[in-house]
Amino acid sequence: RQGINKDVVTVVTQVLVDADDPAFRKPEKPIGPFYSKEQAEKLMNEKGWNMVEDAGRGYRRVVASPRPVKIVEYQAIRALVEKGYTVICCGGGGIPVIVDSESLEGAAAVIDKDRVASLLACLLQADLLIIPTGVSKVSLNYRKPNQIDLDHISLDEAKAHLEQGHFAAGSMRPKMEAAISFLESGGRKAIITLPEMIEDAVLGNAGTHILAN
Repeated sequence: RQGINKDVVTVVTQVLVDADDPAFRKPEKPIGPFYSKEQAEKLMNEKGWNMVEDAGRGYRRVVASPRPVKIVEYQAIRALVEKGYTVICCGGGGIPVIVDSESLEGAAAVIDKDRVASLLACLLQADLLIIPTGVSKVSLNYRKPNQIDLDHISLDEAKAHLEQGHFAAGSMRPKMEAAISFLESGGRKAIITLPEMIEDAVLGNAGTHILAN
C-alpha cells in the first residue's frame, strides 16, 4: 500500500532465560485479566498462581520477568536480514524458555520487550536502536513542575540519571537500561520516542537521542 517493494517475514522466536534468575523467586510482572479477591484466592489454591492487587482494579496474576540470555533463532534471523528481508521477531519479548536436561522447556515468565530488542540489536551489530514508548521524550522529574525533557544526552549522562533514580521501574527504567546496554555493547545511538514520531526522530527532529561516549 505504501509502495515499498521489500519482503517481510515473521519469525516465531524463543528466548533463553536463566532458570536461576532472581526474578523467578520474586514474580512482579502483571499479566492477564482482573479477578475478584475470591477468584484470586481460588486460583492461588488450585493452580499455585502468584496473585497481587493491582491499583484498586482487582487482582491479577504476576509472573517473573527474567533477563534474556540468548535468542534461540538468532542465526536464522541474521541470515534473513543479510538476505535483505525485513524481519519481525521477538514479538512480545519472545517465548521464554529454559534448559531442561538437554532440551528447551517453556517458562512461566514474560520477557521485557526492550531488553530483548537491545540484545538482538547487539547481536546484529546494529548502529541504531529505536525504542518506542508512550511519550515523545524521556524526562527528568516526570510530571512534576520542574520536569526537564531530554533531547540529546551521552551514555555517561544516561547512566547517571538512571543511578539517581529518575526513571520508574516497569516504565522508563527498562527502556533506559536497554539503551545503555546497547551502547555499552558497541551501538552508536539509541532513540526513545512515540511510535508516530519515529520518522522525525531518525531525521533528528524528535525524541531523546542517547549517544555513545
